[in-house]
Amino acid sequence: MRRALALILLAVLAAVPAAPPARAQSAGIVAVVNGDVITTFDVEARRRLFAATAGLPMTPEVLDRITPQVRRLLVDERLRLQEVQRRRILVTDGEIAAAVGRIEQQNNMSPGGLRASLARQGIDIRALYGQLRATIGWSKLVRAELGAQAEVHPELVRERLRALEAATGQPEFLVAEVFIAVDDPRQEPEAERTAADLIEQLRRGAPFAAVAAQFSQAQSAEQGGDLGWIRLGQLEPEVEAVVTQMPPGAVSTPIRTAGGFSIVTLRARREVGRDMATLLTLRQVVFPFDAPLDPQRPTPQQIRQVETAGRVSDSARGCDALAQAARAAGGAQVGEPVEIRLETQTPQLRQILGGLAAGRATQPLIAPDGVALMMVCARRTENLAAPNPEAITETILRERVDLLSRQMMRDLRRRAEIDFRA
Repeated sequence: MRRALALILLAVLAAVPAAPPARAQSAGIVAVVNGDVITTFDVEARRRLFAATAGLPMTPEVLDRITPQVRRLLVDERLRLQEVQRRRILVTDGEIAAAVGRIEQQNNMSPGGLRASLARQGIDIRALYGQLRATIGWSKLVRAELGAQAEVHPELVRERLRALEAATGQPEFLVAEVFIAVDDPRQEPEAERTAADLIEQLRRGAPFAAVAAQFSQAQSAEQGGDLGWIRLGQLEPEVEAVVTQMPPGAVSTPIRTAGGFSIVTLRARREVGRDMATLLTLRQVVFPFDAPLDPQRPTPQQIRQVETAGRVSDSARGCDALAQAARAAGGAQVGEPVEIRLETQTPQLRQILGGLAAGRATQPLIAPDGVALMMVCARRTENLAAPNPEAITETILRERVDLLSRQMMRDLRRRAEIDFRA
């Protein structure tokens, strides 16, 4: 859950130009879910949130195009919240605040920066609060429902380890998915249209992880649709047949499976047991601008921020010293050290970081919303495909959570009384 909400949700917001405020409208009824009303205000707030998250322009045409997916998303979300409340699963304001704090921290935002960023997009923060409450509550409910299945027997882990060792050298695929459920044959045409609409958004440039986090009906939505590394025989046959033929970065057409429609993307491929990686522990500080940068007419504040970043870059030696110098200079957003894989970064970032000595900062990197410095705190090489008992345990648990979540949602939809209004 943290990854989907903290690493995906606001990765693009700071770079999106301010949007005009939401269009005024009356609070009409869009749907009634077991007696609970979903209004036009709910739909408007959520579709604007998704457009900002996915980096889509907030034009009437774009917002209207994603409305059917948003409506279905809100219905499923309402069903989850109703079940969370029925089971008396408590989601506290403190948990919501902590989730918001993690988003701000991992996006180098100061406290309160999230609300301000959303406000610049004309988005009511309550749209995000509602999504967080549903996601946190449903995750707590499903994991509690696992019961004894939440414990993974060591022999099962050892069995998976033996299978991995036997498969060394065979192909392995890093896959992400968006899953649209079909619980009733009458729902199939609508589900297929939803899948086709989402594929259109993806092929127009919407980030796959953002679309999955918002619209996928599998538990993998909490990880932005990420299924991790998959070997032959681990996917449904219809999906595997597509994945094995895809080039990295491609997005599939809708794939009909037993439970619904899958949209998949192949992020990478490798051989089982063989994946040498350069891992960097990276720290970033940002000196924000007071307005979007016009390179021809920078403001005095923007000039000062660039000059300050240059002085910090020249003087700081070591990641702790970088943080201290940035804080002492004032007005900086200081991020915590994070680990990244060099090979998966953009060519521009690989060029910047590849030859950067540990403990030395980059030159100031100027963007429309601020100037950044990055520093490599540590560098190491590791075989990421080496068998890992902890990762295998987490994979098994995630598989169980996903299966149970799909079963519970299917039951909720079948029992629900849903009245869609014009």
